[in-house]
Parts: sequence; C-alpha cells; structure tokens
Amino acid sequence: MIFGIDLGTTNSLICYLKDGKPEAIPNAMGKVLTPSVVGVDDTGTVFIGAAARERLYKFPNLTAHSFKRLMGTKQSIKLGAREYKPEDLSALVLRALKSDAEAYLGVEVKDVVISVPAYFNDNQRKATKLAGQLAGLNVLRLINEPTAAALFHGIQDYEAAAKFLIFDLGGGTFDVSILEKFDGIMEVRATGGDSFLGGDDFTQVLVSLFAEKASLSYAQKQNPSTLSAIRFVAENAKRSFSEQPQITLDVIIDGVQKSALIHLDEYEAACKGLLDRLRTPIERALRDARLRVSDLDELVMVGGATRMAIIRKLVTQLFGRLPARYIDPDQTIALGAAVCAGLIDRNIVFDEVVLTDVCPHTLGTEVIDYDYQNNPVGLTFLPIIERNIVVPASRVQSVLTAHDGQTQLSIRVFQGESRDCSKNVLLDTIEIDIPSKPKGEISADIRFTYDINGMLEVDVDVEKANIHKSLIISKLGAHVDPEELEERRKVLAALKIHPRDQEENRYLVERAERLYEQSLGERRNTVRLVLTQFISVLEKQDLLEIKKARDAFNMALNSLESEGIW
Repeated sequence: MIFGIDLGTTNSLICYLKDGKPEAIPNAMGKVLTPSVVGVDDTGTVFIGAAARERLYKFPNLTAHSFKRLMGTKQSIKLGAREYKPEDLSALVLRALKSDAEAYLGVEVKDVVISVPAYFNDNQRKATKLAGQLAGLNVLRLINEPTAAALFHGIQDYEAAAKFLIFDLGGGTFDVSILEKFDGIMEVRATGGDSFLGGDDFTQVLVSLFAEKASLSYAQKQNPSTLSAIRFVAENAKRSFSEQPQITLDVIIDGVQKSALIHLDEYEAACKGLLDRLRTPIERALRDARLRVSDLDELVMVGGATRMAIIRKLVTQLFGRLPARYIDPDQTIALGAAVCAGLIDRNIVFDEVVLTDVCPHTLGTEVIDYDYQNNPVGLTFLPIIERNIVVPASRVQSVLTAHDGQTQLSIRVFQGESRDCSKNVLLDTIEIDIPSKPKGEISADIRFTYDINGMLEVDVDVEKANIHKSLIISKLGAHVDPEELEERRKVLAALKIHPRDQEENRYLVERAERLYEQSLGERRNTVRLVLTQFISVLEKQDLLEIKKARDAFNMALNSLESEGIW
C-alpha cells in the first residue's frame, strides 16, 4: 500500500485509499491534523504535534514551528542542548504520522508520496526527500501541492472538461496552478508561487498591530515569550474577522492584561504588501498558460489560510466570482497525494485518469553574454528548459568556446528565473577537457531532459573532439551519503520521544498550563484546580479512570476557553 502525505507548515496529515476513495487517517488523539510542531522538555523528551504546539506558548525557546520554510537551507534550530536541521524536525513529524497510521491500520507504512509546494526549488525538494528517508520512509514521488489538490478535485467528476485554477495558501507557502481537465486527463498548464508567503505572515501583521496599539516597550517587543503569547492569541483571533468587522486582542504580559481593538479595514491596509505578493504569481501563471480570467471554468481554494476573510475578498475581486472552497481545505492536498499514490500503484479505480505536470522553474546554464558589437559584457543565464513546459521535456542548446586556447568547458547547471546566475540555484557542474583551439572553433550541444519524477539528465556532446558526458541530477536524491544518512537516522531514533498513546493526556496538561499562564484571578485558580485534579488521576495509572477524568477535564478546559479570546 502506498500512502499520501501532506507535510505542511502548520499541520501535516497522512491519507490512504480505502475502497478506491482517499481517506484521512486519524492520529493518536483521533484528529486527522497533526500540528507540525516539535518541542523538548528539561529531560530531553521530544514532543510532536498538539502537545508541542501548546508548549510553544510557554516555552518558545524549546519549541520549533514553521520549519518547513527553512527546508533546503543550512540553518539549524537549537532546542535544549541539541541542534536540529529543518529536515530532522520534518522527519520527526513524518515519523509521528507513520506511527499513528501503523497503529490505526495495523500495517507497515513504508512507501509514500509527499506533497511539496510547486515553487519549491531543487534544494527544498531534496531536503523533503531526505526528511522522508530519515523517518524510515521510501518516498516514491514528490507531488506539487496544487497538482495534488487538482487530482482530488478532478476525480470527483473526471468526465467533465474544465479549466480551473488552484489557489493554495498554507501556513508558510503560496502556490497557484492552472489545470485543464479533459477525457480523464489532468494536465497542468502553468504553476507559480512564493515559498515564503503564507498564513504565518498575516498573523505577524496582527502581532505588529497589537504591539503598536498596546504600546509595548522595546524590551517586550524583543522578548520571545511575549511574542509567542501575542502570536498565539493573534492566530486564533484573526479567524474572527470572517464574522465581525473588528476584534479585540487580550494578552497578559508581565502580569498585566494588555488589550487592543483592531478594525478589519486597518488590518487589511497593513496587509497590502502581502496581498500584492499574492497577485504576482497568479498573473504570471495566467500569462504562461496563455489564458484570461474569463477562460477559467472554476476557481478552487485550498490551504488553511484561505479561510481568512481578506483572502476570500481578494480572490473574489481578482476573479470576479465566488471561489469553490472545500468544507475542509486542510485535507485536500493529502487526499490528492493519496490519489497520486493510487495512480503509481495502478489502482484499478484510476485506470482512466492520466496526470501531466510541468517544470516549475527554468533550467539552464551559464554563458558569456556579448553586446551588439560582439564584445563580452559578462556572464548571464541561458535558459534551456523554461518554466511551465509540460514534462517530460527535452531541449538542446549549442554553445561555443569563449577564449583562444581554451582547454576546458565548465557547464554549470542552474535553476531559477533571474538573468543573473548568482540569484539562481546551482544544481551541479560538468567539467570537460577539450583540445586547444581558437575561440569559437569548438562547439558543444547541451541537452536537458526533465521527467515527471523531477529527474534532470544533462548530456553534453563535443562533436569535433568526439566527447560525450552525462550527468543525472535527481531532486529525489539526498544531500548526504548513505553512511551519514544512516548515522542521522540512528540519532533521531535514539531520541526520547513522548509515547503517542499518551499524546492526548500530555496535550491536555500542556493546554491547561497555557490557560493558566493566560489567566488572572478566579479563572486562573479554576485552571489550577482542574489541572491538579487531572494530574492526580494520571498518577494512579488506572486507564478507565483516566479516560473518564480526561473527558471531564477536556470539557472544563473548553468551557474556560470559550469565555473569552485567548
């Protein structure tokens, strides 16, 4: 069995095919969404998911979130005495999904399809693949998130022909894809996006507005615990804009309750820069697909951040229509990844479904540029396979030697859209020794071949020297050699992970601790009493009594939290 996974910035989930239909698998707490949050406590125990998210409020320095944004970089995150790379933290989330699915289904989870933002570059995709390997998974394919969403959308009525746009705004990334559906074929026409734009950025705007209106001191604005507390309240409060034109944020800072009234109009004005950034990839994708807004039959919104009122308003203005939005946009991508898994597994239900995709970024090499008088003016990017070409694709470009007596060709392979290669991503280099000849006398044909699994093959032919060299660049390859991979896997396996079957108990304790921090007076005392009572029941280790106490404890916390905005 092959599973589909959405490894999200905010939440992650795993799905499988049940009787030919994709279905989400609940975690140890019975929820299908597992927060993409990892934390540690003083003993070094690692928490993953809901309990870790609750600890973010009180222990921001011991908790990591939104690390998907760091995938493909060399940055590390320090939690306690240990430093983690982004792919290590993602691997821990994937391991939790794997463990929960195995417990729920009673089968081993090994082969998976993982979704990635369409605009992830090669380094980011490699890091995602590596995270899967570190989690003990066999990643058969990385599928672009909007393509996965389109697959799920398309199988609902795959006989109907349509052109539709997928607007995918998650916690940390934004993707847009334009697809055409006909005769059971799902063809991606164009894709675009921003790997550093998501719901987190809109939350941060609210945090900044609160800090300004509540007249916080410089020290308070720099304090991680204070910022974490504001962010927690802002994340919950921004959803209220869907129902009312203004919201009040209440946060206890240094033992004093601070409040700020924020109107939707001023929040929207503060978000103008972010909203403008959403427009650009949409306009470019439409140009690349050679379509107008009026050519689109449907507009589909997925990703948790699309619930925001200002996002729905922007999309309605841009497209002149109300978008189609799934009841739960958080699940759409993972469900589509499960459909992709069915295609790979040749599930008979999807026998007549064909998926095509595009190359999300331009691929090319570096050459010397010349002015109109044939004088060299510097290095520039030479596109060979341009973005949004349907894959598989193969293209060839010829280049000439640039200097008299040149004895080596250096073919540097880049991914990106900038004319300046230093602003693009260097994928690899091919060095070829050539005979010394006058400038321009030796030519080389450079052929790029890119397939649907994201593998790029580079072939270089130097005819006069009878030289041929090939290089395969696989985005599904890892950054590390097998020995280092195994060593890193062992390190993660040796971590003291909080048991998944105790996740709900720990989550409620951490939730109560957070409510205690947020409260004052009688409410704080009430939280203390119900928490103390629950902990005393846990210490008795009577499973039946713990379950009864857990249900009562959860109801008490729900009641306390419903009394105000937290």
